[in-house]
Amino acid sequence: MALYQGNDVDEKYVFPWMGIVANVPIEWDGKRYVGKSGSGLRDDLTNKGFNPVRVHPLWNHRGHSGFAVIEFSNNWDGFAYAIKLEKIFESQHRGRLDYLGSANRGNKLYGWVAKADDFRSAGVIGDYVRKNGDLKSISDVQAEEKRKNDALVSNLADTIKAKSRRLKEIESRCNETSMCLNKVMMQRDEMIQEYNEELQGMAKNARDQLAKMIKEREKNKLYLEAQRKELELREKELVEREALNDNQRQELNSLKQMNERAEMEQKRMDESVLKLAEEQKKEKETLREKILELQTKLDSKQALELEIERLRGATQVMRHMGDGQDVKKKLDEIQESLKEKEEELEDLEALNQALVVKERRANVELQDARKELIDGMKQHSSRALIGVKRMGELNVKRFKEITKRMFVEDADFKAAELCSIWEAHLRDPNWHPFKVVTTENGPKEIDDKDERLNRLKHEYGKAAYELVTTALLEMNESSSSRGITTELWNYKLERKATIKEGISYVVQKLKASKAKKR
Repeated sequence: MALYQGNDVDEKYVFPWMGIVANVPIEWDGKRYVGKSGSGLRDDLTNKGFNPVRVHPLWNHRGHSGFAVIEFSNNWDGFAYAIKLEKIFESQHRGRLDYLGSANRGNKLYGWVAKADDFRSAGVIGDYVRKNGDLKSISDVQAEEKRKNDALVSNLADTIKAKSRRLKEIESRCNETSMCLNKVMMQRDEMIQEYNEELQGMAKNARDQLAKMIKEREKNKLYLEAQRKELELREKELVEREALNDNQRQELNSLKQMNERAEMEQKRMDESVLKLAEEQKKEKETLREKILELQTKLDSKQALELEIERLRGATQVMRHMGDGQDVKKKLDEIQESLKEKEEELEDLEALNQALVVKERRANVELQDARKELIDGMKQHSSRALIGVKRMGELNVKRFKEITKRMFVEDADFKAAELCSIWEAHLRDPNWHPFKVVTTENGPKEIDDKDERLNRLKHEYGKAAYELVTTALLEMNESSSSRGITTELWNYKLERKATIKEGISYVVQKLKASKAKKR
């Protein structure tokens, strides 16, 4: 192996770290020299503890040259393995100098670390290492590593500064968002107050309008009555004169018919107004009357029971007073009165029991009627004023509106996932987020300290929290088993609809349908 001449004061190594294996056994196969493969040599060296990355056999025009280059990892561990290989081979007198100075090498392998001499050498070794590596000293490698580390530290410092600036920007935006949210909440409270005031104003206007309609009705009634009398007078005059002609008679009949129709229309309007006023009055009085009736019955029963007890006590007193004639007479009167009171109490209890049975039967009939209404209106659109609502069911559409504001992509999937998770929570019988607390606005059932609900409010906002708590309250109110039930619902007033409202709505729809068919 011919060498380039030159001596270096600072020892140079081929980098990435490489080792040379010489005197690899080869043989002639009739066409060229062949030897052990690179993977086989790598396995042998690995078993000896040198941990090579790969081994490249070196070939020339005659085939396998008997040399191979070992590649180590280009870190300090790789350098340590390369030095270890060189030391072990040198300790066995099979290093580079031993290879160059030996005339009879036998079939033993020789090995060393690739350095400047190998880099400058002519032949397959020099060609390979010059093509795949460079000469560097230990200080050169350390300096390059230091430069890379400094650059990395500098980049990391710049990244940290950028992240800090970004964090401050996000904090600023969060503060702005919080201020905007507070402003929106204040505006919402103002809107609610304005809405309540407007609602009260509308109620007052409705009352004024009703009074105005009644007044106008009376006025029209008087006017129509005057018109009727005037027409009758004109008819009488015309009959007396016996000068009626056909045109006058037709005009008179037409005016009479128009007046009759106007009176009929006024009558229908009167009935409608009176019916509306009566319904408003009945709705207010029904509950009060029922309470007063029950209270009266209870008071009567309690008073009668007290009177019976008083008479029984008086009987006992009279029995201990002696056997005088006056005492005996008084005792007979008291016992007779006691018997009458007891019979009266029995009659009252029988009446009360009959009323209870009648009330229960009426309630059963009302519930059956309500179920029939619900079954018949299940197919109606949810946009109708009166319809069927699934109590305790989560509103997927509202969840989609929330997730679309939070997630640019996969909002529908996220909404479906949230609904599925919270439907499972709502059906969980072991979860009881209820705690009745009396506040300024009345009793409050939802436990505002429940960890699961607070986490939902924190992650997805108050709207999602209200969706879930509304469904939870509906489910808790409508079903003891925490299941979804159907209920007749007034969508305009956002409350349960009465049977009367449901029947009125169905009748109205039937009338409209008949009118369209005509």
